Amino acid sequence: MRVDPEAVARHIAEVAAEEIMPRFGRLAAADIQEKTPGDLVTAADTAAEQRLTPILLDLLPGSLVVGEEATAADPALLDRLKGEAPVWVIDPVDGTLNFAAGIPIFGTMVALIRKGEVLAGWIHDPIRKRTLMAESGGGAHVDGARVSVARAADVKRMSGNLSFHTGDRAQAATLGRNADKPASIITLRCAAADYFNLAEGRTHFSLFNRTWPWDHAPGWLIHKEAGGCGRFLDGSPYLPTEIYRRLFLAPDEASWQLLFDTLWAA
Repeated sequence: MRVDPEAVARHIAEVAAEEIMPRFGRLAAADIQEKTPGDLVTAADTAAEQRLTPILLDLLPGSLVVGEEATAADPALLDRLKGEAPVWVIDPVDGTLNFAAGIPIFGTMVALIRKGEVLAGWIHDPIRKRTLMAESGGGAHVDGARVSVARAADVKRMSGNLSFHTGDRAQAATLGRNADKPASIITLRCAAADYFNLAEGRTHFSLFNRTWPWDHAPGWLIHKEAGGCGRFLDGSPYLPTEIYRRLFLAPDEASWQLLFDTLWAA
């Protein structure tokens, strides 16, 4: 089973240019809906996912698709990740809150998964027209140039993203007390942008509190192929079938443990 990663990247970029960018900053009130409180979907999300779905299926006969918006309507689609067929997962507009507000921090994310293994991932930045991609075992690249995570450093010299909406007040309070120990905390409200920063070495760490496959399967693989270490907060390996888990990423295993011990110190 093999797809041309460059062809996938071209299709993603074309769809973003034709379905997402023409709507950026031009959404009418009727183009924005709320799936659940605080979780938006726009006409761009729906149009981009509907365009990408048949394209990806044609690229790999016998494959299936799990798209964020289709799954919102039919959660049973997630069961496709547990089957034998290769599955494309699609986040048509990651950072929808930003997109809907006219903030130019959003992206399109795609991954190819088979039997729980992330085989390839793509993250496209429609504003800057750059695509970050990786195949398992092949390294991570942006537009043909190899990228690497930041070098590990003392905690006081490392920066990253922390989400304090953990669902656990005690853990959130612990993170809050220790948040001044790294050099800085950056919050972009966009996993696609966070993964770009991690893979290109602009930030060192990131904590995510929910792990929908379309949000994290592409970025986790890209980060891994760029040399990073990403595990669930209990230290177990990342799996794209696990959703309500906290994922923590760092430059390497030693810095993962150092940051964990520092940020979650009682």
